[in-house]
Amino acid sequence: MKPDTAVQETIGLKLMRFMLITVALSSMSVQMFTIVIPEISADLSLSLSQVSWMTSGYILIYAFGTVTYGKLADRYQLKNILTFGLIIFVLGSLTGLFSSSFAIALAGRLMQAAGASVVPAMAMIIPVRFFAPERRGSAMSMTAIGLALGSVLGPVVSALILSFAHWRWLFVPPMLLLILLPFFRRYLSVPTSSSPSSFDWKGGLILFSAITLVLLGITYSAGLFILLGVLALLVFYFWIRHAEEPFIRPGLFKNNGYRSGLVMTLLVASIANGLFYLSPVMLADVYGLESQWVGYALIPAATASALLGRQGGRLADRKGNVVLYTVAAGLLILCFMLLSASVGVIVIGLIPLILMFGNVGQTFMQVAVANMVSTTLPKEQVGVGMGLFSMTNFVAMGMTTGVYSRLAESEVNWGLFHHDSSTAMFSSIYLFLAVLHVVILWYYRTRLAKQASIPIPVKTRT
Repeated sequence: MKPDTAVQETIGLKLMRFMLITVALSSMSVQMFTIVIPEISADLSLSLSQVSWMTSGYILIYAFGTVTYGKLADRYQLKNILTFGLIIFVLGSLTGLFSSSFAIALAGRLMQAAGASVVPAMAMIIPVRFFAPERRGSAMSMTAIGLALGSVLGPVVSALILSFAHWRWLFVPPMLLLILLPFFRRYLSVPTSSSPSSFDWKGGLILFSAITLVLLGITYSAGLFILLGVLALLVFYFWIRHAEEPFIRPGLFKNNGYRSGLVMTLLVASIANGLFYLSPVMLADVYGLESQWVGYALIPAATASALLGRQGGRLADRKGNVVLYTVAAGLLILCFMLLSASVGVIVIGLIPLILMFGNVGQTFMQVAVANMVSTTLPKEQVGVGMGLFSMTNFVAMGMTTGVYSRLAESEVNWGLFHHDSSTAMFSSIYLFLAVLHVVILWYYRTRLAKQASIPIPVKTRT
């Protein structure tokens, strides 16, 4: 390793340690409000669907913000972009803390999302900018560890605050992010890939409209919104083909490896949401756990992900993304098969142990896919490319939440392991998700593994 490369990676390691804490606090902010929706609804005399915008609106802004900050990262210094995002996040937190109505609290929550979305964008870009491809997996695993820690801390911190304070105080803990800002500004001095030029806000607005319409259509089963969203996507594609400085250069989608990576991201994130969304519902419906005990039951799995996440990154660096992906898929298939066969049959104490396989597997898979995608991008497209990758993750989760919620209320029953209606639905869905992972694993190893690992240059203009 060259001396300058060694120094760069040493700085990158420090940044990723700070980023681990940043991702954990950002993720914790999402988790804290997810479990307090019923209390806000009762406190403000609003319906659950109205209050759910505290979460769904956050995810929507968060998803679009990641690609926007990624786009800006190709033009401006990372430390300035991160500074701007964190300041917006803190201002949103203060707005929510001192809100006197739901409208103001919601505005604060959306401001939080607009600022916090800089975090996943930077968490994907920093490893690519500071680490060689063969050492990038370990760095990216620190982001996965941060997400796992956030999912552990969120319910615990939320329950602690609600035990002695009003729900508005949930806006306070994430403001600790501001403490890390001086460290980022000290170490995050990376020259931009290109000189600043005009920003395609019109193209960005069209893309945001498309995402919003599709998510609304799926959430509320509104075919008209879905149709309008698809039309907006077509308008966006037409726009970027003719705009002088498009929001996303169409040449990026001609990169076969990158395009394949986005498809993989969409699929694995959609399946992952089945694990994370359905498992708490299953623990409540089948085993009768109350909300706080559901949170405690999920802690061992999230803790295992945090402890073992770095090992997944190191495995990718030593053996390659294909090996890590195969191990990840194996763990997830095992988890889904065990859940499908045993839900409602085994004692509740064994469910958290089974969920460990799934959570660790998903952490490994996140590292494998992110690392794979990063190797397909030329330097000048890293920001927007990794931002779009992160956005795809969040959009997939937003779209499938509505799907899984409807399935949870259905009477799906394949009758393979269970015939009891109270458990057959969960068993059938878990079995279906296991089969999906088998199919995707086969397709990845036979069709995508080599293709997705070859960087394909993207033209500056198309």
